[in-house]
Amino acid sequence: MDDDTDNHPEAHEAHDHAVVLGAGLAGLLAARALAQRFARVTVVERDELEDAGPAFRPGVPQSRHVHVLWSRGLEVMEGLLPGVTRELLASGAALLESPRDFLWLSPADWFHPVPGSRILVGSRELIDWTVRREVLRDERIRIRSGSAATGLVAGADGRSVTGVRLREGGPLSARFVVDATGRTSRAPAWLAALGHPAPATTRYDSHLGYSSRYYEIPPDPARRWQGMYVQGRPDSPRGGVLVPLDDGRWLATLIGNGEHAPPTGDEEFLEYTRTLRTPALHDVLRDAKPLSSPTGFRSTANEWRHYERLDRWPAGFVVLGDAACRFNPVYGHGMTVAALAADALAGAIRGLAPREIAAAARRIQRRTAGAAEVAWQIATSEDMRYPGTEGPPPDQTTKVLQAYMARVIVGANADPEISRPFFGVLSLSASPTTLLSPGTVIRVMSKWRLPTVPETAAYPPHHHAPPDSGA
Repeated sequence: MDDDTDNHPEAHEAHDHAVVLGAGLAGLLAARALAQRFARVTVVERDELEDAGPAFRPGVPQSRHVHVLWSRGLEVMEGLLPGVTRELLASGAALLESPRDFLWLSPADWFHPVPGSRILVGSRELIDWTVRREVLRDERIRIRSGSAATGLVAGADGRSVTGVRLREGGPLSARFVVDATGRTSRAPAWLAALGHPAPATTRYDSHLGYSSRYYEIPPDPARRWQGMYVQGRPDSPRGGVLVPLDDGRWLATLIGNGEHAPPTGDEEFLEYTRTLRTPALHDVLRDAKPLSSPTGFRSTANEWRHYERLDRWPAGFVVLGDAACRFNPVYGHGMTVAALAADALAGAIRGLAPREIAAAARRIQRRTAGAAEVAWQIATSEDMRYPGTEGPPPDQTTKVLQAYMARVIVGANADPEISRPFFGVLSLSASPTTLLSPGTVIRVMSKWRLPTVPETAAYPPHHHAPPDSGA
C-alpha cells in the first residue's frame, strides 16, 4: 500500500489503521472488507464477548427473536468470508427453501410448494459468533471488547476524523473509522460536536411488536415441513413465525401491530396463537415443551438517517448498517443489508491506499447507503398499508405499486412464473423492476379475478389438519 507515512513507523501505526465501532454483523463484515486495504483493523465493542460459544449480549436485544438470512446476503457473506456457509451449517444453522419448506400463509392465501429462495435460519447468537470466529482468522483484525466509544477525534484541519475517544483509556488513532453501533448509534451527536449538521431522518413506525419463546421440537415422523409463517394483514394484524434452531429447538415469534402486540406471559403466549388467521401454529405449539419464558421486543420502526445527503462530510468516517438505516425486522432484511453494505464498502475501497480511502469517505457513505434502498422500499411500502403507521403518507405512485404488489402476491402463491421473480426481489437478489417486465405484468394481471384479501382455508392444501384439531 502506497502511503506518504511509509517512512515514519510511528505515523504508520495510526495511518495504516482502521477502527470499526460495533462487533455486530455489520461491523464484523466491514472489518473484513477493511482488512483488505489496512494493515490493522480494530473492532471496538461495548459488550464483553464470549469466546467459548454463542451467547446473548445486551447490545443485540433483538437476537432472541427469529432471524433469517436471505440467499443474496448469504452469497455476499460467502464472498467476503469463503467457507462461512459451511461453518454456519456445521454449527447448527439450517439452509431451507422458502416457501417449499414452510407452511406459509401470505396476506392472500397459502403458498403452494412453488419455487422461491434459499434462506439460512439459525439463532442470531450462533450467526454472530460463527462470523466473528471466521473474521478473526484474519490476523490483521483484532477485537477490543468491553470498551465503549464516546466520541470522534477531529484532525488538525477540522475536516477529518483521525480516531475515536474511548471511555476506558486514551484516544485510539486511526486513518479511517466506521460506526456500526446499530440502533444506539450516537453519530449525529458526534458529528455535531465536530461542527457538522444533523442528517435529515425519515421514519415510519407501524408499532409492530414481537414476543418470542423457545420450544423443544416434539418428534413427529409425519411432519413434512421445517418452519411456519403466518402473516398478518391490515384487517387481521396478528401473525407468527416458527423456525428450527440447533439442538432440537424451535423458536416461535409472535407478531402484532399496535394494540395487537403479542403478550409476554407464559399462558397468554399460547392463547394468542388461537387468534391468528389459521390454527396451524397453535396446533404445533400446544403439545410442545417450552424451554423459556416469552421475551418481547418493540423497537421495530423503519428509520433512515440520511448521512448520504449531507453536503459536508468529514474525511475518514463512514456510518454503516442499522446505525444509518434500520428496518422493521419482520421482513428479515437486516442481516442481508449489512452484508450488502460491507460488500459495497469492499468495492468502494478496492485498489485504494489508506490515505485515498479516508479522502473518499463521502463517496463511500453514498455508495454504502445504496445497499439499503430496495429493503427500505419493501418495508416502508408494506408498513404503510397499516392505518396506524406513523410517517409520511404514501404518494399516488406508492399506492399504485401497493395495489399491484397485492396482485403479485396472489399470483405468487401458486404460479411458479410469478413466485420466482417475487422471491428474487424479496431476497434482494433481483431488482424490483423484474416484477414490472411485460411477461410478469401480463401473468399477474391475468389473475385479476382472484381476491387480494380472501377468506382462507385453515390449512394449506398440501398439509391436513391434525385429527384432534377440531377443524
